[in-house]
Amino acid sequence: MNSNEIAKLAITALEDKKAEDIRIIDISEVSVIADYFIIANGTNRSQIQALSDHVEETLGRAGIALKQVEGYDNANWVLLDFRDVIIHIFDKENRLFYDLERIWRDGKIVEADSL
Repeated sequence: MNSNEIAKLAITALEDKKAEDIRIIDISEVSVIADYFIIANGTNRSQIQALSDHVEETLGRAGIALKQVEGYDNANWVLLDFRDVIIHIFDKENRLFYDLERIWRDGKIVEADSL
């Protein structure tokens, strides 16, 4: 699977569990760490963990290995690293505080339909 297909699958998994405000940033031209950042938020700790679990399970079933996960226990910012696609799942407060969309503004915001 290429990074576009991985991103589409991850977005579908996030939508399945009602993630809020899903954004996709194409960082392929500004960084070598990944092709896409996917940023979303959940409403509480349980939902954030459920979102993380569902993304990991969905991509795992498709044969995409999770390289690393950070922040799962606290669940205020969970990072799921699938190499070319890095998924950030925040609570609302931390998403506003860290504002990855601003930090990575040199990347291109893309719509899921265009992947």
